[in-house]
Amino acid sequence: MAFSSIPFLCAFFPVVVILYYPTPSAKLKNCFLILVSLLFYAYGEGIYVLLMLACVCLNYLTARWIEHSKKGKKILLILAIILNLGVLGVYKYAGMIIVTVNRIAGSEISVPAFHLPIGISFFVFQALSYVIDVYRNKVKADKSLIRILLYISFFPQLIAGPIIKYHDISTQLDKREVSLHQSCQGIRRFIIGLSKKVLIANTMGLTADYVFSLQYEELGMLLAWVGAIAYFFQIYFDFSGYSDMAIGMGRMFGFHFMENFHYPYAASSIQDFWRRWHISLTGWFREYLYIPLGGNRKGETRTWLNRLVVFFFTGLWHGASWTFVLWGLFHGMFLTLETIFPKMIKRLGVLRHVYVLLIVCTGFVIFRADSIEQAGMLLEVMFTKTAWTPAIEAATASICNLLFLTMLPVAVVCSMPVLEWIKGMGRMKPLWEAVSYIISIPLLLACMASLAGGTYNPFIYFRF
Repeated sequence: MAFSSIPFLCAFFPVVVILYYPTPSAKLKNCFLILVSLLFYAYGEGIYVLLMLACVCLNYLTARWIEHSKKGKKILLILAIILNLGVLGVYKYAGMIIVTVNRIAGSEISVPAFHLPIGISFFVFQALSYVIDVYRNKVKADKSLIRILLYISFFPQLIAGPIIKYHDISTQLDKREVSLHQSCQGIRRFIIGLSKKVLIANTMGLTADYVFSLQYEELGMLLAWVGAIAYFFQIYFDFSGYSDMAIGMGRMFGFHFMENFHYPYAASSIQDFWRRWHISLTGWFREYLYIPLGGNRKGETRTWLNRLVVFFFTGLWHGASWTFVLWGLFHGMFLTLETIFPKMIKRLGVLRHVYVLLIVCTGFVIFRADSIEQAGMLLEVMFTKTAWTPAIEAATASICNLLFLTMLPVAVVCSMPVLEWIKGMGRMKPLWEAVSYIISIPLLLACMASLAGGTYNPFIYFRF
């Protein structure tokens, strides 16, 4: 994809900022942001920008009809849900469904080669949450198509989130201020996110990709664990890095987006992990699926079933593969077990963190694998294979490069709430504020040098 590379984003963004600030009125600023957002998406996805525009118009009109209808509101809502999820189903899941049917029934139905528009899961979920909130009378249907178009198409978070709910941003669409201090905060946050992605995630990704490409004969227990840990850090710094960049870019335009990650690898349970990981998606499923299913209000058995349903769809949301579904159910199973045996988890004490890291890291092997068979093979190697052959030794030696060995401890430290501890030390907070701006300069230079010398820059979550 044309804009799936960081260099394009880094070149596009400064131009937009320079042109945005002199724009005189809030209305013109909104129109300008819509224009550049559509150009941004059209540059990368071409004609599929029309699909996004159709999604915006569909949900804008449906919300207006729901608000003005005295009868049939539920039918309109159901129709909107069917159409939104239908679009997602056709472009994202049609191939998976047909392949599964062919395997089960032994049929030979041709698999359609639908292109998957980048960010479709994000903008469909945002649009759908808006219509549902109007139906629930949580917000009023917006009369302005421009505001809804900006809400859904705003380029910093359009292609990889976080998923923003309309009621969290509605007042900012017309009334927002941009100060020098706020802009500096946004730039610093952007650089932090860029550094996470370019300096840590890319380094981890090269190792993870190498290990996950190996055959059984080339894999040993140590090497498989190194690959799993590398991907464990890659996906966190890749996605949290983009979230930081989106939050920083939004801040420079006067928008305040919700945090999407809060040190998930410091969690003390799987339930705590999901309070910290991809917070916007977790909140979306809780509000629009888990609670409507009954939440925890209909007995323990129903609560467990509701959780498994939610995690089934959480996994499926990430991609059209049964590995994602299995990953979701894997987490749902452990979360359910924690509710059944809460005292057992508490008795683990400090080891609770080790337990969480082990479960999450193991789960990400399933998530990253190309197939369930590959996931099974990798897990078998990680937990049972003790053989050490010349082929395994050669493969293991090839990943022990200085860059990876340097960035691994950096990844460990940066994934923990070290900065939160520093900020909580009272007098250290003002010092950290000053130091963080100073550190941002060499970090940006290091990112620029890395981007100039490398080509490995895709964001993992762009394909979701």
